[in-house]
Amino acid sequence: MTTPTRRNRLDEEASPYLEQHADNPVNWQPWDEAALDAAREHDVPIFLSVGYAACHWCHVMEDESFQDEAVAEVLNEEFVPIKVDREERPDVDSVYQTICQLVSGGGGWPLSVFLTPEGKPFYVGTYFPREPQRGRPGFLQLLKDVSRSWEEEREEIENRAEQWTAAITDELESTPESPGDPPESELLGSATAAVIRSADREHGGFGSGGPKFPQPRRLDLLLRAATLDGDEGCREVATEALDAMAAGGLYDHVGGGFHRYATDREWTIPHFEKMLYDNAELPRVYLLAAQATGADRYARVAAETIAFLERELQHPSGGFYSTLDAQSRPPASRTDEADAEDEEGAFYVWTPEEVEAAVAGDDIDGVDAGTAADLFRDRYGVESGGNFERGTTVLTVSASYADLAQAYDLDEGTVKRVLMGARDRAFAARSERPRPARDEKVLAGWNGLAISAVAAGARVLDPALAGTATDALGFVREHLWDADERRLSRRFKDGDVRVDGYLDDYAFLARGAFDCYQVTGEVDHLAFALDLARVIREEFWDAEAGTCYYTPASGEGLVTRPQELTDQSTPSSLGVAATLFEDLDLFAPQEDFAGMTERLLSTHADRIRGSPLEHASLVLAADAHARGPVELTLAADEVPASWRETLAETPLPTGVIAPRPADDADLDAWLDALGVDEVPPIWANRDAEGGEPTAYACRDFSCSPPRTDLDAALDWLSEP
Repeated sequence: MTTPTRRNRLDEEASPYLEQHADNPVNWQPWDEAALDAAREHDVPIFLSVGYAACHWCHVMEDESFQDEAVAEVLNEEFVPIKVDREERPDVDSVYQTICQLVSGGGGWPLSVFLTPEGKPFYVGTYFPREPQRGRPGFLQLLKDVSRSWEEEREEIENRAEQWTAAITDELESTPESPGDPPESELLGSATAAVIRSADREHGGFGSGGPKFPQPRRLDLLLRAATLDGDEGCREVATEALDAMAAGGLYDHVGGGFHRYATDREWTIPHFEKMLYDNAELPRVYLLAAQATGADRYARVAAETIAFLERELQHPSGGFYSTLDAQSRPPASRTDEADAEDEEGAFYVWTPEEVEAAVAGDDIDGVDAGTAADLFRDRYGVESGGNFERGTTVLTVSASYADLAQAYDLDEGTVKRVLMGARDRAFAARSERPRPARDEKVLAGWNGLAISAVAAGARVLDPALAGTATDALGFVREHLWDADERRLSRRFKDGDVRVDGYLDDYAFLARGAFDCYQVTGEVDHLAFALDLARVIREEFWDAEAGTCYYTPASGEGLVTRPQELTDQSTPSSLGVAATLFEDLDLFAPQEDFAGMTERLLSTHADRIRGSPLEHASLVLAADAHARGPVELTLAADEVPASWRETLAETPLPTGVIAPRPADDADLDAWLDALGVDEVPPIWANRDAEGGEPTAYACRDFSCSPPRTDLDAALDWLSEP
């Protein structure tokens, strides 16, 4: 027969994940019209494989099957094989991941789907071994069985494909015919009750076993209830989770930053990939916790994670890269082979001998290097035999400073300083090891999350971090935003720009721009947030359905048009958009962004009430909507340093900080930048009193008198 596709076309792609498969004997195609046309022309099924560059089991399936000539022969002759990077095409992933979850009760990557030439799924799974094992069918035999069924049982396959496509549409696209009222103020309480029921009170976090994921939006719910409602139970569960993650192997105790998830209930052994979105969402939550509790340990974790972002995931011109791989070549101390294969976690784990060699040298704070190495090993549980593969140890906090001080007859301050010095030496030694591969895609939406986190760091930790946040924002604007067409692209890689932006790209980036405005007082960032929100209204908002879809109206049509209501590895883009609209409405009330929030919360009210855990971002939006706006207008040409210090310590979970010029005469240029005709109420008649920086606090449409003392304005907000 004629081979449907003549060659592997992934050598034309810039995605690192697709590039990894460009030398496979499989005739991989990118997801494009040429590939879909080939399936229709030859009337053969599509085999769709979705993954990402740092995906461990994606690498395993490639090694076992996609590099195998016999597998490639069947794929090339009987199918159109298509590879998709889920980080570039989350729309494709969302559609087919949904059917995997509906059919099997689970999902993940690699995602393996068999489709009709029209893109309708009829068989789905995740990782398949080449030969049958552990209840999973062998991939080669599966290919042969699907090919035979395509010829012999075509009608049954097409019926199933129609049923599955209808199920996807019902799950992702449909909205209720009769929307209800937006969720009421009691919603946060019912949501946090569900979060607490899901909590692991023994080991921290959520769920009764492994794998264990960080769940930052659940932590947002708990911290909001603790801060605004004084709920001590929520505070306890949140701090248990935050402490467990920061003490366990999920956290990189040498270099800062978080791995993807823990494989066990105790948070000891992580899956070692580091994702930009985790290292954006988690420091943001730790900063909230630092404000809510006053605990310095949370600020330290956030600071170290942001430092990791700047050091290891930042493009020289400002934007942030996507991922670090889980695997790397083991260091020379563990292998004599120059061409040793990459191993999971090789860069991050330690042996006792490696610690001793790393810490060797001069005394640290008057303590000899041998004792410093012993302190490091005891602090982080590094023992012979280890807790991981090949006798290595994943670092976890295994002894307190107080216990170490007693054991070594030192004061706690000395122990802390010695461990800091030992850690610096360990970091330097680790830096000489072979590094994990880095996926250098710059994704608009993920950068938006990181920009928000770093902007929060500028508020809570160090005002200088505002430069890091605005540099990243500037990079994305320069490379991915077309100001003339008013359109955002999703991905930049080595000068190559691809893929129309999705709702998360617009919403997350607009949130990041708005957060930059709040911390810098630069109106250009606010104007950019409004520009992005206006495109969301034009391209993603469906007034009749009362919702925002994930894909733009002018974009490529798939078998269904998804919405993203639930929180997955990133927040629900619909939930982030709902909060964004409510906040931006304060600056452009004539555009009625708040009306969009009201409508979409009404549309999805029953789903939000029915399963608040899965819709945490929408719960947060609904809670803010029910409470009403909290505004803190700062009229000042320069915000005083003392005010910045006060704001660093003050949690405002649903508040908007609205800097403006000191003098009303300077507002005209700001209005021009925003494209609005009238001074919005949040700025109107709120100039500086007597030329002094002045704060105006408003809550639920009631305002304090102007205050030149910021503490007095904040006290007014906290009054019952």
